[in-house]
Amino acid sequence: MINLTSFVAYHAKVDPDRPAVLFEGHSVSYGELLDRAERVAAGLLSHGVEPGEVVAVLMRNSAAFLDLALAASHVGAVFLPINFRLSADEVAYIVENSGAKLLFADDELESNAAGPARVLVVDRAARTDARRLFPGSPRIEGVRRAPGDLFRLMYTSGTTDRPKGVMHSYENFYWKSSDHILALGLGRETRLLVVGPLYHVGAFDLPGIAVLWVGGLLSIQRDFAPDEVLAAIAADRLTGAWLAPVMMSAVLACPGRANYDVSSLEWVIGGGERTPESRIRSFSACFANARYIDAYGLTETCGGDTFMEPGREIEKIGSTGRALAHVEIKIHDNEGNRLGPDQTGEICVRGPKVTRGYWRDPEKTAACRFGDWFRTGDVGHLDADGFLFLTDRKKDIIISGGENIASSEVERVIYELPAVREVAVIGVPDEKWGERPVAVVTLEEGVELDLRTLVAHCRARLAAFKVPKDLVLRDELPRNPSGKVLKRVLRDELLS
Repeated sequence: MINLTSFVAYHAKVDPDRPAVLFEGHSVSYGELLDRAERVAAGLLSHGVEPGEVVAVLMRNSAAFLDLALAASHVGAVFLPINFRLSADEVAYIVENSGAKLLFADDELESNAAGPARVLVVDRAARTDARRLFPGSPRIEGVRRAPGDLFRLMYTSGTTDRPKGVMHSYENFYWKSSDHILALGLGRETRLLVVGPLYHVGAFDLPGIAVLWVGGLLSIQRDFAPDEVLAAIAADRLTGAWLAPVMMSAVLACPGRANYDVSSLEWVIGGGERTPESRIRSFSACFANARYIDAYGLTETCGGDTFMEPGREIEKIGSTGRALAHVEIKIHDNEGNRLGPDQTGEICVRGPKVTRGYWRDPEKTAACRFGDWFRTGDVGHLDADGFLFLTDRKKDIIISGGENIASSEVERVIYELPAVREVAVIGVPDEKWGERPVAVVTLEEGVELDLRTLVAHCRARLAAFKVPKDLVLRDELPRNPSGKVLKRVLRDELLS
């Protein structure tokens, strides 16, 4: 079988007492992890979950999150992790669009667990062991899956006013994992810090649970706190991590960082923005035995398409590295023609870890391709050595704290205000978050709008990280001859 429980079962057979997961002071062996997956899978069956049906979770990081992911795969279901920062309206759309049958929600998030699915609440006790949700459940055998079968849906902000469901097959996951094992040298001694949210490819996939494939260990943190990250690295002798840029900045700024023994750390994967040389040097000063790996990837590719190679960080400053073993990257113009070295165009990727498309959306699936090349919507170039440099984003996406924000989604909500005639939401640089969303608004004649009113309206309908942090009022918005709003002009004006 190729279920996600297959590699857990292997290690449970050959070394059942080997630690697999650490969470809130609890250590879970491979033998126990398999037992959890099989019994929770039986619990899913008791609720009528059949192969191919969708099981969703609205949860912060926990051992139970992993239990449910493995159990869903064990019964042949499709796992759907939902961003726990989303509003109830946003959750309801994803649940309905996906057709999820069950929705597991942390007790603290129950009020946002909206939509037609049946909700099962995960309390404090169950988050350390999901078997507590189904007491007395037996162990069951797994359902056989094929390489092309879906194991996960992940909804990502796009250029439309609603998120798109990215389809991930087992083939995507296993090719992604093999590339990361090869590039990072993962093995039984790998001990990974998992502190990014598990609903995100950074935490789940970069390299994420591929560490369990090779018999390593995951140290799962409930939430991010820079001092707790340093304490976990020291106490659990962790060797690797994925940290969003905003997380890395907070760790490097932590006042007590020199008090922790972080000598075990070998690498940290970052990325999502062009990393300045000053941050790389600050990282090296804090983590003397580790290297900072700039990376580039997408939800649509399970993350991690390029990694910076050891010793090339300063020589190739500004680059996110070269393509991994089973990833091809080319630069295309707007007509799909391939461009040469140092020519700027749209970044396109090809390979077995790339999604086959978007859930129930053939139009967007067709639009994201130049033949068999996936169009990322990002702009950049390859140098003569094949190193990728990011230049801009064609997609109208703001990246704040590692989260994607579709400006059109925020604009849709702001247009609900009667006072608003036109609105453009743009991202501007922010020292802490990378970017922050700003709403540039023109008003109907004779009315007023202030930031407090705008924020209150948006908070009731959007996740907090999507809410504009600033409001700029304009008489009109700049447009090109065809009438399209020139957001680049707005950004330049705000930054001048």
